Amino acid sequence: MMIEGRTGKWEIVIGLEVHAQVISKSKLFSGAATDFGAAPNTQVSFVDAAFPGMLPVINKVCVEQAIKTGLGLGAEINTVSVFDRKNYFYPDLPAGYQISQYTRPIVGKGKLLIDLPDGASREIGITRLHLEQDAGKSMHDQNPSKTYVDLNRSGVALMEIVSEPDMRSPEEAGAYLRKLRSILRYLETCDGNMDEGSMRCDANVSVRKPGEKFGTRCEIKNVNSVRYVMQAIEIEARRQVELIENGGKVDQETRLFDPNKGETRPMRSKEHAHDYRYFPDPDLLPLVLDPKRVEAIKAALPELPDAKRERFVRDYKLSPYDAGVLVAEREQAEYFETVAKGRKDPKLAANWVIVELFGVLNKQNLDITKSPVSARNLAGLLDLMEDNTISGRIAKDVFQIMVETGKDAAAIVQEKGLRQVTDTGAIDAAIDKVIADNAAKVGEYRGGKPTLFGWFVGQVMKATQGKANPAMVNERLKAKLGG
Repeated sequence: MMIEGRTGKWEIVIGLEVHAQVISKSKLFSGAATDFGAAPNTQVSFVDAAFPGMLPVINKVCVEQAIKTGLGLGAEINTVSVFDRKNYFYPDLPAGYQISQYTRPIVGKGKLLIDLPDGASREIGITRLHLEQDAGKSMHDQNPSKTYVDLNRSGVALMEIVSEPDMRSPEEAGAYLRKLRSILRYLETCDGNMDEGSMRCDANVSVRKPGEKFGTRCEIKNVNSVRYVMQAIEIEARRQVELIENGGKVDQETRLFDPNKGETRPMRSKEHAHDYRYFPDPDLLPLVLDPKRVEAIKAALPELPDAKRERFVRDYKLSPYDAGVLVAEREQAEYFETVAKGRKDPKLAANWVIVELFGVLNKQNLDITKSPVSARNLAGLLDLMEDNTISGRIAKDVFQIMVETGKDAAAIVQEKGLRQVTDTGAIDAAIDKVIADNAAKVGEYRGGKPTLFGWFVGQVMKATQGKANPAMVNERLKAKLGG
C-alpha cells in the first residue's frame, strides 16, 4: 500500500512484535496458577511478588511450548539460550526487572506465509522468538485518586515473536496476525484471545519514499485486536507522512493508539537496548536443550494450516479460497472433515459449512465449538439430500429447524412429513393441473418463449410444497410441454 502525500507516494514499512501467552498451568518461574479471570492478587507466589531470597525455577512445559512454536514457524531452535535481566521500573513489576532473553534467545530465524485477499501469498521473516515473564497490571479505574496493582499476571510465561520489517500495508499486517494466531492455536501453545490479553501486539511503523532507506520508526504499544492494529498502522503512517511533508522530523518513540479518537499519541521516548542494562540473570543457568527432545517435539507436531489447506485442495478438490477459509481455525477444519468423510461430493459439504453454517454462526456471534448443529447432524442432513430423501430446497428449511431445536435431520423430516416426492404419478398429476390452469402461459411457451419453463417448474414445486424431486419435475414437465 502506498500513501499519497503532497510530495508523491510514500511506502509504509511494518514490523510486528507479538506477545503470546504460553498455555501452561503455572507461570514461567513459579508454581502459581495462570487462570484468566481470577480475583486480583490471588494467583501470586513469593517469586512473582519478588520477596527477598526467592529463586526462579524454570517451567519445563513453557520451554517445550516455545520449542513447538519455533518448529511450527520453521525456525532455528537454539540448543543453548540465556535468560537476562531487563531492568526498568513500573509499579506492576515488583522486582524492578523482567527476566527475558536478549542476546541468545531460544528460537532464531523463521518464516511465516501470509495469504492475501487477491489469492497471492507472501513470506514474512521471523527474526526471533524468546521467552520472558509478563508484568502485573496497573488498574487506574478502580478509585478516583489511586492506582491499584493486580499481580496475577506477574510472572506468566510469554513468547515474544518478532517479525522482520517485511510488511508493507495494514492488510498484510492483519493477514500476518491472523495466520500467526491460527498457527499458535493449531499448536495449542497460545489461545490467541486478544480480548483477554493473551495475545498482544506492538507495531513498529515507519515511512519512506519507494527505494529509499528505512525511516525512523515509532512503536505503537499493546494493541489488542487485529482490526485496531490495522487502523493504528494506517493512522500512524499518515501522521508521519504529514509531519515530514510539513518540515518536521519523526522521533523514535513509543506511542499509544486511541481507537475512539482515531489517533496515536506519545507515551515515552523509545528506549534503546543499553537503557535496560541487560545482563545474564545470576539465578538462572544457561538453558541447554537435548537435541533428541527437540526432534521428538518436531515429530509430534500437528498438521498445520498451510499443509492442511494443500491437502484439502488435493484430496477434496476444493478451491484454494474455500480450503483457506476452512483451515483458518483447527476446529473448523475438523468439523468440515467430519461432514465430508466418505462423501461423493465433498464440495457440497464445504458449501454447507461455509455458507449455511458459518452464516448462522456469524449471525449469532458463535464460534464453531458452540455450533447449534453438530458435524454429525449436518452430515446426516447431507446424506438425506444425496440419497434423494429430501431436495436441496427442503434441506435449507430442515437446517433452520435444526439450528432452532438441535434435532437431527431424519427426525425432523419424519416428524414434518418432508420426504421428497419421487412418485411419477403424483408429479404428473401436479404438472397436469398446472398446465390445465395456465393455458395462456402454455401457449406463450409453445409459441417461442422458452424462458417460461422456469416459471412452470416453480409452479409445480409450489403445488407440491417443494417436496417434488426437481430433476423428475424438469424431465416430466419438458415431456408434457413439448419442450
